[in-house]
Amino acid sequence: MDYIYIGDVTNTHGLKGEIRISSDFKFKDSAFKVGMPFYIGKKHAKEVVASHRIHKNYDMVTFDGCNYIDDVIIYKGEPVYVNRADLVYDGYLDEDLIGLDVYCLDRHIGKVNSIMKTNAHDILVVKNGSKHLIPNIDEFIKSVDLDNKRLDINYMKGLLNED
Repeated sequence: MDYIYIGDVTNTHGLKGEIRISSDFKFKDSAFKVGMPFYIGKKHAKEVVASHRIHKNYDMVTFDGCNYIDDVIIYKGEPVYVNRADLVYDGYLDEDLIGLDVYCLDRHIGKVNSIMKTNAHDILVVKNGSKHLIPNIDEFIKSVDLDNKRLDINYMKGLLNED
């Protein structure tokens, strides 16, 4: 199974088994829906979503068969995952970018090593001897070709660490 991280259980809410999930997952509409299996924690405990609603900046979720706070308090602080095969989405996930070769003006500048999460936007960490930090926004990303494992960026002065 290919687990995709979608957020963290921050707390419970009320006494009827509702949990609060903090998530900035790109395809929330596909993941947070009734009937979707969630896999929680390091052991990937399977729970099926019974209800979902938004409250402030949180996704509030209940699970089938979990009707009391005691049923879900064990998940507090745990990461939440979904199976990639269960998601329906148009585009690519952030995880798909890791390992892609990055090109600028047809010159290879490195591979995507990791993705840094910030409040403003994600940043691609590209390494090839030196480290380049590329904002993962449309102004900088020219094209993504997952089949050929290639990511092209738009050239902007000062974007790359030039030695």
